[in-house]
Amino acid sequence: RLYQIPFGMPNCEDESEARTLYLIGDFSAPAEFFVTLGVFSFLYSMAALVLYLRFHSLYTENTKLPFADFCVTVCFAFFWLVAAAAWGKGLSDVKAATRPSTLIASMGVCQGDGVVCSAGTTPAMGLANISVVR
Repeated sequence: RLYQIPFGMPNCEDESEARTLYLIGDFSAPAEFFVTLGVFSFLYSMAALVLYLRFHSLYTENTKLPFADFCVTVCFAFFWLVAAAAWGKGLSDVKAATRPSTLIASMGVCQGDGVVCSAGTTPAMGLANISVVR
């Protein structure tokens, strides 16, 4: 929800006043899908572990239970792949929206003749990149 993140833009005409701009974009859906699927996968894994350890005889005697477990596991694997791809795309969109050159281009004060605007630092995205790799 980048649209909720404000940042200050200096006003070169009146040095005492700064305007507040907001970033553009809402990339929360892929992240929420990724996290929700991770939570459900964890809960299913814990339930399956209890079933394997506590009710082992029920699991081995019933032929439909292992097949159902296999089908649910395949579904989770597929949705995990989809969620990772969606989060990867969402992260690349966040990077594009927060790129310093994009932010500078959106500032009206930087569009004047003879005005040179430069970014102080580039945002660190290392941990975000690692979240996609996992």
